[in-house]
Amino acid sequence: MEEEIKEIQNNPENKEYIMQKVSEHGKLLEFASEKLRDDEDVVKLAITQDGEALEFASDRLKNKKEIVMLAMKTAPWTAFYASEKLKEDKELILTSVKEYGQTLYYASENLRDDEEVVRAAVTNKGIIIKYASYRLRNNKEIAKIAIEQDKRAYHFLSKELKEDEEIKKLAE
Repeated sequence: MEEEIKEIQNNPENKEYIMQKVSEHGKLLEFASEKLRDDEDVVKLAITQDGEALEFASDRLKNKKEIVMLAMKTAPWTAFYASEKLKEDKELILTSVKEYGQTLYYASENLRDDEEVVRAAVTNKGIIIKYASYRLRNNKEIAKIAIEQDKRAYHFLSKELKEDEEIKKLAE
Protein backbone atom coordinates (compact mmCIF):
# COMPACT_ATOMS: atom_id res chain seq x y z
CA MET A 1 0.00 0.00 0.00
CA GLU A 2 2.86 2.41 0.78
CA GLU A 3 4.17 1.98 -2.76
CA GLU A 4 0.74 2.70 -4.19
CA ILE A 5 0.55 5.88 -2.12
CA LYS A 6 3.97 7.01 -3.41
CA GLU A 7 2.93 6.21 -6.97
CA ILE A 8 -0.25 8.24 -6.60
CA GLN A 9 1.66 11.10 -5.01
CA ASN A 10 3.89 11.06 -8.11
CA ASN A 11 0.86 10.97 -10.44
CA PRO A 12 -1.90 12.87 -8.62
CA GLU A 13 -3.31 14.33 -11.88
CA ASN A 14 -3.35 11.08 -13.90
CA LYS A 15 -7.09 10.39 -14.00
CA GLU A 16 -6.91 6.90 -15.53
CA TYR A 17 -4.28 5.79 -13.02
CA ILE A 18 -6.18 7.29 -10.07
CA MET A 19 -9.42 5.67 -11.24
CA GLN A 20 -7.73 2.28 -11.40
CA LYS A 21 -6.32 2.69 -7.89
CA VAL A 22 -9.50 4.00 -6.24
CA SER A 23 -11.49 1.17 -7.84
CA GLU A 24 -9.31 -1.20 -5.79
CA HIS A 25 -8.94 0.94 -2.63
CA GLY A 26 -11.41 3.83 -2.45
CA LYS A 27 -9.59 5.66 0.31
CA LEU A 28 -6.60 6.22 -1.98
CA LEU A 29 -8.70 9.16 -3.18
CA GLU A 30 -6.98 11.04 -0.35
CA PHE A 31 -3.78 11.22 -2.41
CA ALA A 32 -5.35 12.36 -5.67
CA SER A 33 -5.11 15.97 -6.77
CA GLU A 34 -7.72 18.48 -5.64
CA LYS A 35 -9.01 18.51 -9.20
CA LEU A 36 -9.61 14.75 -9.18
CA ARG A 37 -11.14 14.83 -5.70
CA ASP A 38 -13.69 17.16 -7.32
CA ASP A 39 -14.23 14.88 -10.33
CA GLU A 40 -17.57 13.08 -10.07
CA ASP A 41 -16.42 10.01 -12.01
CA VAL A 42 -13.37 9.51 -9.80
CA VAL A 43 -15.25 10.13 -6.56
CA LYS A 44 -18.17 7.88 -7.50
CA LEU A 45 -15.76 5.07 -8.28
CA ALA A 46 -13.94 5.58 -4.97
CA ILE A 47 -17.05 5.73 -2.80
CA THR A 48 -18.62 2.77 -4.58
CA GLN A 49 -15.55 0.77 -3.57
CA ASP A 50 -15.50 2.25 -0.03
CA GLY A 51 -18.07 4.75 1.19
CA GLU A 52 -15.58 6.15 3.69
CA ALA A 53 -13.68 7.66 0.75
CA LEU A 54 -16.31 10.43 0.86
CA GLU A 55 -14.09 12.02 3.51
CA PHE A 56 -11.61 12.95 0.78
CA ALA A 57 -14.09 14.26 -1.79
CA SER A 58 -14.29 17.99 -2.45
CA ASP A 59 -16.70 20.14 -0.48
CA ARG A 60 -18.67 20.67 -3.67
CA LEU A 61 -19.30 16.94 -4.00
CA LYS A 62 -20.06 16.56 -0.29
CA ASN A 63 -22.91 18.94 -1.02
CA LYS A 64 -24.41 16.65 -3.71
CA LYS A 65 -27.10 14.41 -2.31
CA GLU A 66 -26.56 11.73 -4.96
CA ILE A 67 -22.88 11.42 -4.01
CA VAL A 68 -23.50 11.24 -0.25
CA MET A 69 -26.33 8.70 -0.71
CA LEU A 70 -24.02 6.55 -2.85
CA ALA A 71 -21.35 6.58 -0.13
CA MET A 72 -23.96 5.70 2.49
CA LYS A 73 -24.84 2.47 0.65
CA THR A 74 -21.64 0.87 1.92
CA ALA A 75 -21.03 3.12 4.93
CA PRO A 76 -24.21 4.70 6.39
CA TRP A 77 -22.22 6.70 8.95
CA THR A 78 -20.60 8.76 6.19
CA ALA A 79 -23.57 11.12 6.36
CA PHE A 80 -21.46 13.06 8.83
CA TYR A 81 -19.17 14.07 5.93
CA ALA A 82 -22.13 15.67 4.18
CA SER A 83 -22.37 19.43 3.88
CA GLU A 84 -24.31 21.36 6.51
CA LYS A 85 -27.06 21.86 3.94
CA LEU A 86 -27.42 18.10 3.46
CA LYS A 87 -27.44 17.49 7.21
CA GLU A 88 -30.83 19.24 7.03
CA ASP A 89 -32.09 16.84 4.33
CA LYS A 90 -34.66 14.58 5.96
CA GLU A 91 -34.46 11.80 3.37
CA LEU A 92 -30.68 11.58 3.64
CA ILE A 93 -30.56 11.67 7.46
CA LEU A 94 -33.47 9.25 7.79
CA THR A 95 -31.73 6.79 5.47
CA SER A 96 -28.60 7.01 7.58
CA VAL A 97 -30.16 6.80 11.08
CA LYS A 98 -32.06 3.65 10.13
CA GLU A 99 -28.70 1.89 9.75
CA TYR A 100 -26.56 4.02 12.01
CA GLY A 101 -28.49 5.78 14.77
CA GLN A 102 -25.48 7.89 15.78
CA THR A 103 -26.03 10.04 12.71
CA LEU A 104 -28.64 11.90 14.76
CA TYR A 105 -25.71 13.60 16.47
CA TYR A 106 -24.77 15.26 13.13
CA ALA A 107 -28.30 16.05 12.03
CA SER A 108 -29.63 19.58 11.98
CA GLU A 109 -31.53 20.90 14.98
CA ASN A 110 -34.78 20.66 13.01
CA LEU A 111 -34.23 16.96 12.31
CA ARG A 112 -33.37 16.27 15.94
CA ASP A 113 -36.91 17.49 16.59
CA ASP A 114 -38.46 15.39 13.80
CA GLU A 115 -40.43 12.49 15.27
CA GLU A 116 -39.88 10.14 12.32
CA VAL A 117 -36.12 10.73 12.27
CA VAL A 118 -35.69 10.38 16.04
CA ARG A 119 -37.90 7.28 16.17
CA ALA A 120 -35.75 5.61 13.49
CA ALA A 121 -32.53 6.64 15.25
CA VAL A 122 -33.54 5.30 18.68
CA THR A 123 -34.88 2.11 17.15
CA ASN A 124 -31.36 1.55 15.87
CA LYS A 125 -29.48 2.93 18.90
CA GLY A 126 -31.57 3.81 21.95
CA ILE A 127 -28.98 5.86 23.80
CA ILE A 128 -28.85 8.33 20.91
CA ILE A 129 -32.04 9.85 22.37
CA LYS A 130 -29.65 12.13 24.24
CA TYR A 131 -29.26 14.12 20.99
CA ALA A 132 -32.98 14.41 20.33
CA SER A 133 -34.78 17.65 21.09
CA TYR A 134 -36.12 18.11 24.62
CA ARG A 135 -39.64 17.81 23.21
CA LEU A 136 -38.89 14.32 21.88
CA ARG A 137 -36.97 13.27 24.98
CA ASN A 138 -40.32 13.93 26.66
CA ASN A 139 -42.25 11.76 24.16
CA LYS A 140 -43.35 8.58 25.94
CA GLU A 141 -43.58 6.40 22.83
CA ILE A 142 -40.10 7.36 21.65
CA ALA A 143 -38.77 6.91 25.19
CA LYS A 144 -40.19 3.38 25.34
CA ILE A 145 -38.53 2.45 22.04
CA ALA A 146 -35.22 3.91 23.19
CA ILE A 147 -35.25 2.12 26.56
CA GLU A 148 -36.24 -1.19 24.99
CA GLN A 149 -33.25 -0.83 22.69
CA ASP A 150 -30.85 0.35 25.42
CA LYS A 151 -31.82 0.80 29.08
CA ARG A 152 -29.20 3.55 29.47
CA ALA A 153 -31.47 5.78 27.37
CA TYR A 154 -33.50 6.35 30.55
CA HIS A 155 -30.80 8.73 31.84
CA PHE A 156 -31.41 11.13 28.94
CA LEU A 157 -35.18 11.41 29.19
CA SER A 158 -37.03 14.44 30.49
CA LYS A 159 -37.50 14.75 34.24
CA GLU A 160 -41.22 14.13 33.79
CA LEU A 161 -40.74 10.85 31.97
CA LYS A 162 -38.15 9.62 34.46
CA GLU A 163 -40.92 9.81 37.07
CA ASP A 164 -43.42 7.87 34.92
CA GLU A 165 -44.07 4.41 36.46
CA GLU A 166 -44.26 2.58 33.12
CA ILE A 167 -40.98 4.15 31.98
CA LYS A 168 -39.27 3.34 35.29
CA LYS A 169 -40.35 -0.30 34.97
CA LEU A 170 -38.97 -0.55 31.46
CA ALA A 171 -35.64 0.84 32.63
CA GLU A 172 -35.22 -1.73 35.41
